Amino acid sequence: MSTETDKTPDSTDAEKVFDAQRRHRWITKTSTVEERIRHLTRLRAAITDHLDEIRAALHADLLRPPRPRVPVEVAAVLADIDDAGAHLAEWTAPTPLTPPPYLGAGAEEFVQYEARGVCLLFAPWNFPFGLLFQPLVPIIAAGNTAIVKPNELAPATSTVSARIIREVFAPEHVAVFTGGVELANALLELPVDHIFFTGSPAVGRVVMAGAARHLASVTLELGGKCPAIVDGTTDLATAATQIAQAKHTNAGQICLSPDYLLIHQEARDEFLGHYLAWVEKNLYPDGKLAPGALGKIIDRRNLDRLTGYLDDAVARGARLVDNGVPDPDGHILPPAVLLDVPADARILTEEIFGPILPVLTFTDQAQIVEHVRAGGKPLAIYVYSDDRDLVDAVLAGTSSGGVTVNGWALHFADSQLPFGGVGSSGMGRYHGVHGFRELSHARSVFLAAAPPAGGTAV
Repeated sequence: MSTETDKTPDSTDAEKVFDAQRRHRWITKTSTVEERIRHLTRLRAAITDHLDEIRAALHADLLRPPRPRVPVEVAAVLADIDDAGAHLAEWTAPTPLTPPPYLGAGAEEFVQYEARGVCLLFAPWNFPFGLLFQPLVPIIAAGNTAIVKPNELAPATSTVSARIIREVFAPEHVAVFTGGVELANALLELPVDHIFFTGSPAVGRVVMAGAARHLASVTLELGGKCPAIVDGTTDLATAATQIAQAKHTNAGQICLSPDYLLIHQEARDEFLGHYLAWVEKNLYPDGKLAPGALGKIIDRRNLDRLTGYLDDAVARGARLVDNGVPDPDGHILPPAVLLDVPADARILTEEIFGPILPVLTFTDQAQIVEHVRAGGKPLAIYVYSDDRDLVDAVLAGTSSGGVTVNGWALHFADSQLPFGGVGSSGMGRYHGVHGFRELSHARSVFLAAAPPAGGTAV
């Protein structure tokens, strides 16, 4: 366990740390289940010891509310640690198979999950704590070493995350580097065995190109144009409430946030009434926007990007409902709804990642599939419908990382289900056993029967 909790290595240390981890990976690869669980248990204890600092950091970086005492993203990390501790022995056990007869009598075969080696982990800024430590759990559980880079756009959370890692792990096991793009590019030059990246598709391409130079495997958790589809056959008040909560949590800066609404023409106005009522009640409790209830946009560049989408859509003929004007300090973008958005508006082609909801309408089922397909393969699709034929048509006619029917992100919340993207929304899966397998190499082992004494091997 490291005692140098305040030392911050810079990019000049990267090669030295990598060399140490490349040697140490053979030790972690052969570590026992009990040893890996001990590492995770120490990590859990350090996280709970630093809860006050974590809450303060998330508030400073993203204006997260100081309650609950255990923030949702921290609770998710603790749950993943507990899940790994309970099931790691089962996950690491070889999977026996029955060899076919033509390969010889008495043979044995099995699949052995072994560590990938040195992993490079890049965390995003929107959930800077949870999406750093949630991938780190299966990295450790699978017996890997790790070089970790928190996100520089969330500096307070980056600092406390680095402190926790240095308290728990020796640098040859898990090392943390803090810095910006220059550091990230330097780390990408290292010939690591696996890269785990959560972020935008644009940066994901850069990461994948870096991995290709060394033929490293990758897990890319990206995003995309996640649609919320409402056909009017379910309770519209419930659908509007859930979509409004999803759209405004963390100021809409969630890869699983509904990017746009696709709703039956006849249900649009009633839905909007419920949606705007939720916004008024929860985000304007005294008639004035409560920044702490919404959260802040991470930086000025992203705020300008969002206001640019609004300006472009309105200039092309879209109708703006509610106030989308940012505050004078440039941190808060009030909720906005866009109606009658033309197809060539940038907001319909770029991932929004903010509290703006474009509303599109349909009149028949074929329009749904056609529109979703045009937006690529999103990380998630949300379907609010009691019409099973419509649900089946969406499942058959589209592709996405996951789907939740009559709810928001429930496929993400259940660790029994694999979570990840497909195509432009990412590759690879994690959560629960799926994370362990993602961060492991499935090694095939075949044991031929020894020839009988005095026999001749063929």
